[in-house]
This record gives sequence, C-alpha cells and structure tokens, in this order.
Amino acid sequence: MKINKTIYYFLLGATLILGTTSCSDYLDTEPLTDRAVPNNDTPYTKADEAEGLMTVIYTDLGNEYWQLDYFFNGDAQTDIAHAGSDNIQNFQIDEYRIIATNSNVNRDWNYLFRFINNCNKVLNYVDNISDPALSNSRKAEMKAEAAIMRAMYNFHGVQLWGDFPLVTKAVVGVNADNFDEVYSQVYPARKPVNEVYAQIISDLEGALASAPASSNKYKATRGLALSLLAKVYATKPNPDYAKVVDYTTQLMGQGYSLLPVYDQLFDGNHEANAESIFESNGNAGTIWAWGSSMFYGTDWKKFNTPSYDLVNTFNTEGDNVRKNSSVWFSTHVDWSDNFWPSNNFPFMYKMRITTGHQNFYVMRYADLLLIRAEALVHQGNFADAATLVNQVRGRASSSLAPVTITSTDDGINKILKERKLELAFEGHRWFDLKRTGKAIEILSQQKMLQVIYCLT
Repeated sequence: MKINKTIYYFLLGATLILGTTSCSDYLDTEPLTDRAVPNNDTPYTKADEAEGLMTVIYTDLGNEYWQLDYFFNGDAQTDIAHAGSDNIQNFQIDEYRIIATNSNVNRDWNYLFRFINNCNKVLNYVDNISDPALSNSRKAEMKAEAAIMRAMYNFHGVQLWGDFPLVTKAVVGVNADNFDEVYSQVYPARKPVNEVYAQIISDLEGALASAPASSNKYKATRGLALSLLAKVYATKPNPDYAKVVDYTTQLMGQGYSLLPVYDQLFDGNHEANAESIFESNGNAGTIWAWGSSMFYGTDWKKFNTPSYDLVNTFNTEGDNVRKNSSVWFSTHVDWSDNFWPSNNFPFMYKMRITTGHQNFYVMRYADLLLIRAEALVHQGNFADAATLVNQVRGRASSSLAPVTITSTDDGINKILKERKLELAFEGHRWFDLKRTGKAIEILSQQKMLQVIYCLT
C-alpha cells in the first residue's frame, strides 16, 4: 500500500473499538486533535512548544469527562445520587442497563485516549527538543508529570472497563514506512487487567524521582503519584496492603493535613489548601469550570440528584456539618420526582460557583487517610484503622461518636460509611463499592429504601 508522506494523521484512538462486552462494535471517527505535525522524531523543537503540551494536559480538566461524566459515573449509579436531569444516556448508566449505542460511554472511552495521547506527546518527544531554554531537569519533570497523568487515566480506564488498551506512543504522522505500526496503535488490542496495572505502577514509580514538589496543588506532583500508588495497590485484583501502608506513610510525610473546618474545602475561599493533593484550577480562562451548573442551581433539573438514602444517612448519623456542605435544598423548583417534592428539592452542593471559577478535587488527604485505614483493617490492625477514621470524623464534628472496629467486615463497612459521608459527590463511591466487593450487598438495598421513603 502506497501512502503519500505528506499525509498527516489526526489521532489517537479516535476510531478505537469501544471496549466493553456489550459495546464492542461501537466506533467513533472523530479526530482527537486539529493540529497536524510532521511524522518524525522531533515534531516539537522549542521550549515553548513543550510547555504548551504541558498546558494541554492540565486544561484537559476543563473537558466534559472531568466537568460532568467523572462525577456522574462515580456517584449516580450508587446510593449517593440518582441521575437527575433528562438524558436517556445517563438514565441507562444510573439504572445498569447500558446498551451498545450509549454515547456517554463511547465519549468517555475516546476522551481517556485523547488525554493519554496528550501525555504520550510529552513522554515520547520532549527529550528530543534541543532548545537550550529547556533544561534537562525541566524535561525530566515534564515527563514525570505526564507519566503520572497517563497512569491516572489508565487507572480510570481499567476500573471502568476491565481489560483496557495500553497506548504508550503518540502517533503524530503516518506514511508508507510506519503504516502497520500506526494501525496497531490507532486500533490497539485490549490488554489484560494485570498488564494494565503493571504499566500504571511502572509509570507512577518511575515518576517519583522527578515529580514536582507536593506543595503545587495544580500539578501532577510526588504527592499525587504516592496517592495513586496507594489506591492502585488497594484496587488491583491481588491487593498489596503492605504497599498501601508504605505509600500512605510516605504521603503523610509530604506536609498534608486536614483543614480544621470541613466547609472550608468547598467555600471557594480556601483553594490549593493543605488538604488538597491535586485539584482542577477553575480560572474562567484556560479552564472554564462550567461543570458546576450541571449539578447546582434551580434553572433546570440537574444531574446527580442527592438520594434519600444519603440524606437519611447524614440525618441518622447526626452529621449536619457534612450534610450542609454536601446537599442544598431549594424550597421551590418547577419540578419534582419520585423521591423529592418541589418545595424541598436537593442539589449537590460541593461545587457552588457558577462563574467559571470553581475548583474541584481530584485527590485530597482525607480520602487517602481512609484508604490507609482500609489497608490496616485488612492487616488486622483494627485500632490504628479506627484512629484514622475518627481523625476524619472528628474534623467534621466533635459531636460525632467515635467508631470502634471489631472485625475485618465491620471495619470495611464502617470505613465505607465514613467515605460516603466524607466524600459524597466527589466521584469515588462507585469505585469504593467495587474495590471492597460491597456493590451488590449495598446497592441491592436501594429499591427497598426508596419504596419505604415513598410510603412514608
């Protein structure tokens, strides 16, 4: 096959086969970039081009995946929330009846590979830039940041779909000489889960030496790498809880601490705070934070409507502090649903700023303290696990009764409850339930709880 060498391929994974058992024939041919670059080993030659590639990696946090779908996928199909709004694609996800043409699933698959491709551009080509304005130390730092971000996206992919393609090369041009190589990367085979986790761990561990200092909350830092390693080792098919404890021990030496007042996490006045490990910098510029309006406000029915079960859990626990920071009730909207009346309709409240300036957490310290507690429970160290849970609870309110842990199952149930109260609407719940093997046990109770609510 003869291909003109001036043809530039608009890339990567744009035509990937959707990788779920029920969706394997779904194709999308939308290009992932509108910038054509030559097919050679130095498609980027200047320091400012390299910095531009880094900017793209972080402005991806303004993308639809992060502004909407990440939070929907993490919470709407759990006991935290129901779909809300009026989108059939979202209803399918919420109700566990996804069909092959679900466009939300398809777009998330393609978004993740677009993000991975942006990381690969840095990892593949920054070393070849000879511009003296780009130092070797900065190159190493860039590559560490890109490796951490690529690992995070592969972690998202393997949790959502299981077997997942591993794409480690950015394809920026195609010609007769590299056609076969390009084809295998644009149409990559899914890799077994264990291979995906091995690549994730390799990326993260390899990035530790050159990653930026943990004090930078808007970059992929050493702290983010340690956090992801802890979560990865807790989540992979054969968890290594000793590794979870090791990496969280290292994380605890990075200068993080819980904020003294829970609502300071979300009030918009404490951005890049001591508890933040990595957050999106909504600045109404490079990242226009439009996602808040998807979840909060009375102008139309929003996504992720808080569930009765969540509100009831807050009430039963007497946890008004975290309830008031997580859920806001409107006394008048123009709609109701099967669970909430129009004069008492709830909205998720952790993202409240609708001017484009809303930040959100990708990772924060309380999450990792509870991951550490989970690992300690599996190691039989119930006392230290309870101490961590109570540290998180005590920050929320001194009136919350401390927990004690008496067995592995008791500990996991109590930690899951604490994560539900602490991390509601931050995109974690679905993955928490899967990781702990509690999804069916907990979610199978939701229909009965909803019936009870509707009858009372």
